[in-house]
Amino acid sequence: MAKSSLLTIDGSCGEGGGQVLRTALALSAILGRPIELVKIRAGRRNPGLQPQHLSCVKALAEITGAEVHGAEIGSSRLYFVPGWITGGSRRFDVGTAGAVSLVFQALLGPLAFADRPSALLLTGGTHVLWSPPAPYVSQVFLPMVNRMGLEAGWQLERGGFYPKGGGRVHVAVQPVTQLRAIDLTNRGALLAIRGISAVAGLPRKIAERQADRIRCRLTDAGYTIEIEIAELDAACPGDTVFIWAEFEQTRAGFGSLGERGKPAERVADEAADALLDFLAGDAAMEEYLADQLALFMALANGRSVVTTVRVSRHLLTNLWTIQQFLPVGVLLEGELGGPGRLTIEGIGLKASSLGAMAAAGVPGCASHADRQDRAW
Repeated sequence: MAKSSLLTIDGSCGEGGGQVLRTALALSAILGRPIELVKIRAGRRNPGLQPQHLSCVKALAEITGAEVHGAEIGSSRLYFVPGWITGGSRRFDVGTAGAVSLVFQALLGPLAFADRPSALLLTGGTHVLWSPPAPYVSQVFLPMVNRMGLEAGWQLERGGFYPKGGGRVHVAVQPVTQLRAIDLTNRGALLAIRGISAVAGLPRKIAERQADRIRCRLTDAGYTIEIEIAELDAACPGDTVFIWAEFEQTRAGFGSLGERGKPAERVADEAADALLDFLAGDAAMEEYLADQLALFMALANGRSVVTTVRVSRHLLTNLWTIQQFLPVGVLLEGELGGPGRLTIEGIGLKASSLGAMAAAGVPGCASHADRQDRAW
């Protein structure tokens, strides 16, 4: 295959983190577009591929039968030439406390256009820093994706905390014919606030103190909450709080993690402060959800519009990456760090059209011959 057929993506653009890698790999798999990623995670203190990112590469390579070069720890350059997306039952192990939620989000888009349903067992970190905790995926992210017509499930079996990981999550994804556009400019009335305060290998009293603190904070602000106290099975001790708000049109979630020397009340306050800050505004979603839905909005049929409480650098980076692959119209109103409104004119991708696009040589979609000819 000639190198000229590759799309080169600069991983140092935007925030220079793992988001470029995950989104680029997902779109490469969906569109059948060979890519070369350079300067991978150049903006991070430990640049290059780390275990979590390598897990994304290997998982997507397996479900697409991809040809891959540079898939090793610390690598700053990667060639990825995907084949056809296949569903089925698989197991993927990050091998560390790397976030399984981020691996899942890289896989979800491609598996939505697989040839059959998928059932996955993901092993790694389920409650770790700088990533969506397990309940965020099930209670916030997937309900919103489901509104776009993508049916997927997420079931936590075992918790996975830093440093050992070892958490286990069962995932199911049903293929979709075409994603629906969404209009989430207004969140509607508040229906309920729910939460979970959980510990693993630590006294239950810690979780109870966290739950009590959150109840008091929300009661003082005029809200009520249903909060569950849980003791998780896990490979190493851990402490977590996650609370979410359910509105007529959308959801928003906020979490915090405990650590040695950090009082239970402080863990609770971090989550409560974030929720109350969100409730004080009128945006339909928090900054994390806007970022995570962008890829699906770009693939959906028609115009999707969302409002977010904060325009993040993560969102800007994700939009830049998407536009390297797709000729989508993107309008982002608002300044970095402030409220924003995002409009994306989706391409209306249909699963049935992928083969026809490839055969016709549509830009951004590798032909069948290209996918079979893998000589470098």
